[in-house]
Amino acid sequence: MKFSTREDVEAPIDYVYQQVSDFAGFERRALRHGVNISAHQGGQIDVGSSWDIAFPFRGRERRMQAKIATIDPPSGYRVDTESDGMTVVTTVDLVALSRGRTRLLVAMDLRARSLTARLLLQSMKLAKTKLTKRFKVRVLEFAEDIEDDFRRDI
Repeated sequence: MKFSTREDVEAPIDYVYQQVSDFAGFERRALRHGVNISAHQGGQIDVGSSWDIAFPFRGRERRMQAKIATIDPPSGYRVDTESDGMTVVTTVDLVALSRGRTRLLVAMDLRARSLTARLLLQSMKLAKTKLTKRFKVRVLEFAEDIEDDFRRDI
């Protein structure tokens, strides 16, 4: 199952890339939402950087391992995530529309590798319209936050 969206951001591509690749900020945000996350890299994020993630979902502790598969500053990156029977590939692409405008493309591809994961994906497919709307709203809010931060930084 795939989710994807695009948003145009009123900021230069280098600034947008800096914001979408702020993995330390994503870690802090996840911790505030009750997600246990631990990084397996020194300081520099590069191909192979990885995180162990644990969070409660539907009454059980779920565990995931996320790893940066490709990174191409300032064009984007891909993160491969493995969990109990499921693979998630997240792609973030940036395209410079002009010096001060950038298109942000975010896609998530979920694939089941076990029967229980297939059942979870099947139930998600029944609610795909609602989940797609929530995904798009979250990306839109993130893009608006980037624009607001850029305006403040000028």
